[in-house]
Amino acid sequence: MQHSPGFLALVNEAKKKITEISVAELRARLEVNPSAVLVDVREDHEWQAGHARGAVHLGRGIFERDLERRFPDKDMELILYCGGGYRSALAAESAQRMGYRRVVSLIGGYRALLMAGWPVETGSGGSSGTANRPADTGG
Repeated sequence: MQHSPGFLALVNEAKKKITEISVAELRARLEVNPSAVLVDVREDHEWQAGHARGAVHLGRGIFERDLERRFPDKDMELILYCGGGYRSALAAESAQRMGYRRVVSLIGGYRALLMAGWPVETGSGGSSGTANRPADTGG
């Protein structure tokens, strides 16, 4: 997808203010902190088509509205992803502005997870609020 210059400018500004992590770092964080939550911020139709196993869905369109209700503990570790790492960067910046102290964005988003062989599922599964820890995610 070709992104507009204005959108890219917003994303680049957000990325200066947030922490981004790789899939390898994601794997390590989930091993160290089993209570960390993997949050998919993509649109409903993207989530239904496929998402990381055990992820929680909180779409970008309602992210700020529902974040505090869904995750009242602002010290909870939240690892956000979208399709390619742009929308999750914007959401991470918003979460930080709302007082969340342990929020990061996944570099490459869902595409990076797929390339790394991360377990995925379709439909509405995985919305329980905790991420499943894959035993072996293929690298």
